[in-house]
Amino acid sequence: MAKIAEAVLDRDDSAVAIEFPAWPRLAEAVEQLRTVQAKDGSVEPGEGNVETARAAVDAIADAVSELSPAFPHDAEYHRALLADLRRWADEGFGTPDFLDSLLAFRPDTQRVDGLRHLVVFPMYTQNGNPNRNFEAVVLRVFWPDWLAELEATRYDNPQFLSISFEAFTAGYDTNSAVLFPETVAVGSATSSTKREVPKFTWGAIFSDREAARFRTVITAAAEITRLELPEEVAELLRDQGKAQDAFAAWDMIHDRTHSHGDLPFDPFMIKQRMPYWLYSLEELRCDLNTFREAVRLEGEGLAQARAVQQAILFDRIFRFPISGDRVRNYDGLGGQLLFAYLHKNDVLRWTDNRLTIDWQAVAPAVIDLCAKVEKLYRDGIDRPKTAHWIAAYELVAEYVTPHPASTWARGLAGHPGTEPWAQVLPLDGPNKGLVDLVLSDEFPLSMFYEALEKKMRPVIASTRGITAAA
Repeated sequence: MAKIAEAVLDRDDSAVAIEFPAWPRLAEAVEQLRTVQAKDGSVEPGEGNVETARAAVDAIADAVSELSPAFPHDAEYHRALLADLRRWADEGFGTPDFLDSLLAFRPDTQRVDGLRHLVVFPMYTQNGNPNRNFEAVVLRVFWPDWLAELEATRYDNPQFLSISFEAFTAGYDTNSAVLFPETVAVGSATSSTKREVPKFTWGAIFSDREAARFRTVITAAAEITRLELPEEVAELLRDQGKAQDAFAAWDMIHDRTHSHGDLPFDPFMIKQRMPYWLYSLEELRCDLNTFREAVRLEGEGLAQARAVQQAILFDRIFRFPISGDRVRNYDGLGGQLLFAYLHKNDVLRWTDNRLTIDWQAVAPAVIDLCAKVEKLYRDGIDRPKTAHWIAAYELVAEYVTPHPASTWARGLAGHPGTEPWAQVLPLDGPNKGLVDLVLSDEFPLSMFYEALEKKMRPVIASTRGITAAA
């Protein structure tokens, strides 16, 4: 167990350990508990596993009890956490149900800049660990006055919280940059009572990780593509504080945009099976709207607004397309679409192995693409679902070339082997048949992105687990 604790502290967590001596014991116990947990969070059958889990839970409870006085605003949550831990152990370490402690944890009601929280939950980490193992995190709220004013007066989003890392266990030593209540294990079948899980009221994003990752990746991408950056962009890449400001504002405006505008469907598409380019367009729509709002805010004198535009542009065209795998990578496709739109409109050019950008043309072009996506949405209100799916495909395929083997692409006018949509897709059956025909990589990377991905692969990998301290 000592080696586990040493590994956990090998990320500049030492400062947290000095301030909170119980943190290393908590992190060590969490890591030990993870070794005997199954995918759903329960303890795996096996010799000694229950004993290991019981010892780890006791150590977690002792450490939380010792640490809790340093977080008085979390006292109610920590009491519920200890009760959930005891109940989980008493009921035999089945699938965890930490609904009581989750409901007691309300960081959205305490948006105070610099306020710390000690968080322990059985959970999966989005873009990190897919299993509901235990995680422990010390985080700090990032809520400067200018951001609080922006939320209060322009972009009301009471559910949103910008946060930063101070210390964390293995599930966050990944690409995960969010803390969402939906990821926590609740509603166990082994629980003594069956309870309804309510709609959750908050979501937190680690803007320090996003900013640090952005600075690392974009700096390398600019060097590889020989892109000459304006001084204001170069300064953004040098300054973690400015980058974190940009991401906090970007995330806040993006998040609220999911529920604003002419929406032909549930904006979060919960429990819906749809072609993944619909998810691409929804995430891109929110980013394009945020960019447009940042242009407006720049005109009104907000100091951080220009950096928001730059963060959206460069993260979208450089990092998104080459991050993650090629299986229905909806964020990647959104980045490909933005790049292709700018390229086909001569806003950016790849000539003589050098990328150049017409900086004055960027904002009008991004806003024009935003208008195209919004028109697709508004028209979609009057369309049947399948017709909307086809229209969305046609918009994406106008700029990003589909896979040559795509069944969907055969319905595009001008595509080799063009046939009427009705002869290509099973439009008279259930929508499942349409989704089943979507290729895992329906819109492959262009030759430009294939070459860039190979050169950027080590850089992308190096940002795993990154924080501002790096």
